[in-house]
Amino acid sequence: MAKSKKSIHCEFEVFDSIEELSAHDRSLIERAIHNTKASHSPYSNFRVGAAIELESGKIVDGANQENKAFPSGLCAERVAMFGAAAQNPNDPFVKLAISAKSPTEKLDEPVSPCGDCRQVMAEYTSKFGKPFELFLYGETGKVFRFQSATDLLPLIFSFDFHH
Repeated sequence: MAKSKKSIHCEFEVFDSIEELSAHDRSLIERAIHNTKASHSPYSNFRVGAAIELESGKIVDGANQENKAFPSGLCAERVAMFGAAAQNPNDPFVKLAISAKSPTEKLDEPVSPCGDCRQVMAEYTSKFGKPFELFLYGETGKVFRFQSATDLLPLIFSFDFHH
C-alpha cells in the first residue's frame, strides 16, 4: 500500500482593527462584545459573547453559561446557535460574531471556538445548505473573518460515509 501525504488549508481574512470592517459587520461584533456582559462565568471569569445574524435580518444573542458541574455549561456560540435554531428553525444563519473578555489580560487576539462549537456550526451549515460567515474577535486588535464557519473544521464528524 502506497503511503501518501495530504494537507489541510484554512484561508481567512485578517483585519488589523474592527474599524476596517463595514459598519454592518462592525455592529454585529459590537453586539457580541455587549453580550459578554450577559455571561454567567463565576468560575473562570472568562466572558464570551456571540451574535448571529439570520437571513431575515434578525439578530440572536448568546453568552457563555457556566455551571458548577463543569460539563453542564454552554459556550456563547452554542447558546446563540441553539436559541436561533429553536426560535427560527427555517431562518438560515448568515453571520456569527464572537468576542471575549479575560479577567487577567486584555485580549488583543481573536478567540477561537472550541471543537464542540465548530461541530455545531458544521451541523447548521449542513442543515441550511449554505455557509455562514464567522467573525472572531478578542477585546481589541485584530479581527479574523472566515467565509464559512466550516473552514475551522475541515474534517467534520459525519454519518455520510463514502465507501
